Amino acid sequence: MKGWGWLALLLGALLGTAWARRSQDLHCGACRALVDELEWEIARVDPKKTIQMGSFRINPDGSQSVVEVPYARSEAHLTELLEEVCDRMKEYGEQIDPSTHRKNYVRVVGRNGESSELDLQGIRIDSDISGTLKFACESIVEEYEDELIEFFSREADNVKDKLCSKRTDLCDHALHISHDEL
Repeated sequence: MKGWGWLALLLGALLGTAWARRSQDLHCGACRALVDELEWEIARVDPKKTIQMGSFRINPDGSQSVVEVPYARSEAHLTELLEEVCDRMKEYGEQIDPSTHRKNYVRVVGRNGESSELDLQGIRIDSDISGTLKFACESIVEEYEDELIEFFSREADNVKDKLCSKRTDLCDHALHISHDEL
C-alpha cells in the first residue's frame, strides 16, 4: 500500500503541472490575441482624426487648456476598444505546436469575415475554446486595463512580448515562441 501513496502523489504533481501549463498557454494566447486585435483596430483609424483632451474650464485670461491628440491612441478610443475586443475571441481556434506540445491560439476568420484564405489544418475550433479564450481575455482586460492603455497610448515595438511576457508574466519567456516568428 505504501507504493500507491507515492503513485498518487506523482500523479497529482503531473496533473497539477499539466493544468498550470494549460492555464498559462490559455492566458498567454489570450494576451497575444488581445494585442493583435488592438493593434489591428488602432491601425484602422484615420491618422488625421483627433480628439480634444484636457480641461474645458476657461482660464482667468479667457483661454482654455485643451489639446488635440490623435484619436487612435487616445484613452477614450482605447477604453472603447477594450470594452468590445474580447468578443473577437470567437474568431480564434486552438492549435497544438507539434514540437513543444504547447497550445497556440490563431485567428480562424480573416479580417474580411471569410475563412477561405486561411489554412485551418490542425486547428480545433469550437465554442468551448472560444468561450474560455474570451473569459481569459476579459480577465486580462479587467486586471491589466491600466497597463494596456499605457502601452497602446504610444507607439511601441514588440508590444506582445513587452506586455504579455515582461510586464504581466502571462507568457513564459523561455518556452513561448510566437507563431508570428515561425
